[in-house]
Amino acid sequence: MSENASAAVADTRPQWFGHPAQLARLFTTEAMERFGYYGMRALLTLYLAEHFLFSDSTTTSLYGGFTALVYLTPLIGGLLADKYLGSKKAVKFGAIMMAVGYFTLCFGGEAARPWASIDGQRYDVTVVKTGNDTAQFVELDGTRLQIKGNEDGSVSLTVPDGSEARRIAKGGFEAGGDRNALTVTILLLGLSAVTIGNGFFKPNISTMVGSLYAKGDPRRDAGFTIFYMGINLGSLGSQLACPFVAAEFGWWAGFLLAALGMTLSWYLIQFSGPKLAGYGEPPKDAPKRDLPIYIGAILTIPLVWFLFTNLMAAPPPVEGEGFIGYLIALPILGKVLFATFLACVVLIPIWSFMVGTRQEWQMMLAAIVLIVFNVVFWTLFEQAGSSLTLFASRNTDLSIFGLFDIQPAQTQFFNAIFIVMLAPVFSALWQALGRRGIEPGIPVKFGMALVGVGLGFLFLVWGTQFAGPNFKVGVWWLAGLYLIHSMAELMISPVGLSMVTKLSIARIVGLMMGLWFVSIACAQYVGGLVAQVASVETVGGQVTNLKVSLDTYTQVFQTIGLAAAAIGGVLLLISPLLKRLMHGVK
Repeated sequence: MSENASAAVADTRPQWFGHPAQLARLFTTEAMERFGYYGMRALLTLYLAEHFLFSDSTTTSLYGGFTALVYLTPLIGGLLADKYLGSKKAVKFGAIMMAVGYFTLCFGGEAARPWASIDGQRYDVTVVKTGNDTAQFVELDGTRLQIKGNEDGSVSLTVPDGSEARRIAKGGFEAGGDRNALTVTILLLGLSAVTIGNGFFKPNISTMVGSLYAKGDPRRDAGFTIFYMGINLGSLGSQLACPFVAAEFGWWAGFLLAALGMTLSWYLIQFSGPKLAGYGEPPKDAPKRDLPIYIGAILTIPLVWFLFTNLMAAPPPVEGEGFIGYLIALPILGKVLFATFLACVVLIPIWSFMVGTRQEWQMMLAAIVLIVFNVVFWTLFEQAGSSLTLFASRNTDLSIFGLFDIQPAQTQFFNAIFIVMLAPVFSALWQALGRRGIEPGIPVKFGMALVGVGLGFLFLVWGTQFAGPNFKVGVWWLAGLYLIHSMAELMISPVGLSMVTKLSIARIVGLMMGLWFVSIACAQYVGGLVAQVASVETVGGQVTNLKVSLDTYTQVFQTIGLAAAAIGGVLLLISPLLKRLMHGVK
């Protein structure tokens, strides 16, 4: 009997669909945590753009910075759990912090008041919504004029019959909003608490899943895929419910629903009792540092708030100053992210070379290379919460068979429903191929995922050719993108989590899990920069020329789609080399 087979047979613990029964509690805990997170995330971009009236550039920059920090803090949370807390305590504390953050977001205050500056003179703006269509008006000399952007960057002010009353040259028109400084501070403090909490929660619940399986257990990939289905089962419900509640009762209600989901996640892990006894416990003989760690984490909230404010205030890079000039112009968060990631991908292999065997070093090197490619995938995949959500709001016909319209934020549920539908299929597929010895290796799966995320964008670009006279594409083109992206996601995300636990040296598996999330953090930050390239001018949180908006998104999506497919092809070419470095790990 093989080692793999014996590992599965020797498992005498209670089982849940062929896996350790403890997976069920971790599955449910993660599902409810993701209910809270993805419900909040579905609202965040539109909340920033429409409630606070931030520009596209500021909105996508803040969104990218927040999601980047959400994935950067697990590096620290994983390390603290490895050395002091243990995974279980870290998850419990993280759940509390995230719930507090979501409850804080409920206090959004009064919406920002839109204004427009025309040749230096400031005027109030009125935004009128009719269904999914919007119009912006300004009053000049007692006449109400509609604001319409032009392709050359100029702005036309038109009378009710559509004729142009005045044209403002490019650069002569500026739009913005008056915001309450206190409500902006509350927003950033709430996001800061979520960021800190996620750092404790996210890497350590994944580490607990990995601890359920003995080394060599062939069920590990399938177990992570089932766990990943729980993530998307939770996000599916919230991405439908939170936008609906927000549209019906206000933004506060959407965030409140997310907070309640997070509270339930905390309850499930806090009162798991004997179900998780013996899993995720503190290291033996570890010094007790629980209280100082908790206090230190809370005291870090103002630091995260400062990073957000610095990000929002950072000027754009100056053209012509090259890569060095670009790095110098980065806000503090950008510098910290890239420095942390670079240090990890350089120092961890050096450390493993010094303390590990030659085989361990090669396996760690393979993991680092795959983590670098992981950055590219998530940079493009996570456009879902930024540029793709704005595309859904502006250039997508959200009618479902002409029966009803969905909210723009609800389009993110396509990814979740496809994951829930396809995760069991992929799990069964990997097990079936594994039994026959023909399952694709991890590097091949990563390469296929990169090609897939590129094809998803190219599919949507194809659909823009069929946009109607209102410059909107059918919602099913966006659904098609999410279908392709979901299949790609299932080839990299659960597989990647499993890869980290299998290739890492045992005593730093938490740190490596943290590095996995740091790679996603860099991707989120770069994703925000990519989304900024797709920025269009807005007035009162709405675009004034849908054709310009459609053309801009089409060009950006085509470029990143082709780039992703090409990079995926490179990874497929070098996959045989990586396979040798992995020494039989599948």
